[in-house]
Amino acid sequence: MAETVAAPSKLSQLNIDRGALAPLRRRRRPWLWWVVGAVLLLIAAFAAFGPHRFEVQTASVQSAYPTQQYAQLTASGYVVAQRRAAVSSKATGRLVELKVREGSVVKKDEIIARIDASDVQASILAAQAGVRQAEAGFGHAQAQLKQAQVEQTNAEAELKRTLGLQAQGFVSPQAVDAAQTRANTAHAAVAAAEAGLGQARASIGQAQAQLKVQQVNEDYTQIRAPFDGVVLVKNANVGDIISPFSSATSTQGAVVTMADMSTLEVEADVSESNVAKIKPEQPVEITLDALPDTRFRGSVARIVPTVDRAKATVMTKVRFERLDARILPEMSAKVNFLSRPATEADQKPVTAVNPKTVTERDGRKVVFRLKDDTVEAVPVTPGRLLGDALEVTGTPLKSGDKLVLSPDAKLQAGAKVSIAAGK
Repeated sequence: MAETVAAPSKLSQLNIDRGALAPLRRRRRPWLWWVVGAVLLLIAAFAAFGPHRFEVQTASVQSAYPTQQYAQLTASGYVVAQRRAAVSSKATGRLVELKVREGSVVKKDEIIARIDASDVQASILAAQAGVRQAEAGFGHAQAQLKQAQVEQTNAEAELKRTLGLQAQGFVSPQAVDAAQTRANTAHAAVAAAEAGLGQARASIGQAQAQLKVQQVNEDYTQIRAPFDGVVLVKNANVGDIISPFSSATSTQGAVVTMADMSTLEVEADVSESNVAKIKPEQPVEITLDALPDTRFRGSVARIVPTVDRAKATVMTKVRFERLDARILPEMSAKVNFLSRPATEADQKPVTAVNPKTVTERDGRKVVFRLKDDTVEAVPVTPGRLLGDALEVTGTPLKSGDKLVLSPDAKLQAGAKVSIAAGK
């Protein structure tokens, strides 16, 4: 059988003429290198001559107070009225009238509420009738005494006359005995009448005392202010049962809670490790969270002579030099204990910056203030060091402005900056 010869493969007929591509490669390669070189040259030129962006940290301009330079210790606490009362009554009954509400100003002994007193008033009427009855008995006893005294006078006169007639022999001894007996009986009747009068007088006193008891009970139904003050809380409403000695859920104890606003003080907790730094009458500066722009002068009123074991603090009570109508109980407060009393000027805010923001350019003290993504140089005149802040004067800086912290020696006005991450 004849051997079949295979047809040549089509794939073997495919080949690349590399000699024809060589000129093309040689033509493209110089152009690419020129493009790459130009880009690198532009990048180098921009890096060398383009604007340099500084990475900076910032600090804010703040308002500070000169008293900070005298501060020795800072403590926090609350405003508390030293004279405060939950006003109630010894009587138990239904509240029928309430004359005050939260914020009402009341005077001492002013009636602020009333409890139903109908039962007490009935008792008062009965006691008054008892007094009148006792007074009538006293009048009857007085009449009896007067009658007994008249009888005694007549009996003594009769006895005297009988004795005179006996001396002349005109009457018998039996007549004398009868006159003597009558006189003795009259004396006994006067003594009994005097005793009855004393008993009647005692009955009047007893009836008047009973009336007084009922009047006091009626007064208990009229709830009065124990001192001049302001109502802080209204604890009950008309219709509630007032029972100060009961813990029943349907009854109320106090009617209102009030405080004497002239006794407001700050109770501040001072660490026992710092209590040696404070003393009575030491000047202080008080700041209230509700009135952050107002500083109040004061002094240490007293130091409570005991330590809170749980907090390791000593309670210090601070008085206000001058009370303000805006100060209210339970306001949170911060107390700066000072080394010397603060003046009016010391309590006026001044512009202050972080000392690390101040640098020198061309012989002047300046700070760099951020304006968008650039900085501007602002001249300043350094003043007092107020704690961690530096007072600056003669500057247009405002509270809240952002300043460059520890500026680079090459940083100039108009330079581009970026804030460091996390700052």
